[in-house]
Amino acid sequence: MAKPDWLAIRPASTEKYNDVKLRIKELGLHTVCVEAHCPNITECWSSGTATFMVLGDVCTRGCHFCAVRKNQSGISVDSMEPEKLAQLISEWKLEYVVITSVCRDDLPDQGSSHFADCIREIKRKVPSTLVEVLIPDFGGDADSLVRIAEARPDVVGHNIETVRRLSPAVRDRRASYDTSLSVLRMIKKLDSRIYTKSAMMLGLGETDDEITEAMKDLRDHGVDFLAIGQYLRPVSNGFYAEVKEYLTPERFVALREKALGLGFRYCAAGPFVRSSYRAGEHFIRAMVQQER
Repeated sequence: MAKPDWLAIRPASTEKYNDVKLRIKELGLHTVCVEAHCPNITECWSSGTATFMVLGDVCTRGCHFCAVRKNQSGISVDSMEPEKLAQLISEWKLEYVVITSVCRDDLPDQGSSHFADCIREIKRKVPSTLVEVLIPDFGGDADSLVRIAEARPDVVGHNIETVRRLSPAVRDRRASYDTSLSVLRMIKKLDSRIYTKSAMMLGLGETDDEITEAMKDLRDHGVDFLAIGQYLRPVSNGFYAEVKEYLTPERFVALREKALGLGFRYCAAGPFVRSSYRAGEHFIRAMVQQER
């Protein structure tokens, strides 16, 4: 299916883009911007921001939409990663950061302790920075979610990814629609002060009724913020799901209005919207700062 005109990527500011790329490489850090082929990398890196990815750049799951490298075992965990992250965030004077990770089913605690250490170190070194984390499901393990909540991130995101019907075909067999919902609900139960967030990618063959059902399920589980974007196939081969539809910008506007009508405190919706979409960060940062 040919991409429509509105999916054209804006050019980067080369100087700033290269500065960000070099500094991240110097510290041996990873970003979801690169590993997941995010379409917003030019915009974000040109403005000096990035979404950091901890626990390496190899995921132990094989979702059929994600471009991150996959293997049964991930790479060795860098014990200095929390300090490096905090150092870079302090250097850039970031007011709002997003930290995500690959899935690490090969680790005893699925990497939750290291993830929590990263949050705590950022909070210790740059306490004024608001921290949003985009977590895997940790296999639904309650102890892992407790570790994340006790580290006190300001926002915890976990993506439902798609509608219930398509979830088994699109996501790794170890992930499930209901597990994702339970993760989001548990975070709220552990600490009601933490805002929760989720995201969906569209264009995989879902119906309008299924999208609405997914939105309602997320609200029923206490989710505050929602991001809705267009699925873009990473590589044209048999492993990755096919794009069934390119939604128009007007449809995304309508979906945003529907989400707000259902009670989400904020919804970012558009062809290039992803979990860590910067326009959403600005709004969420202002809300968190005001309410805190």
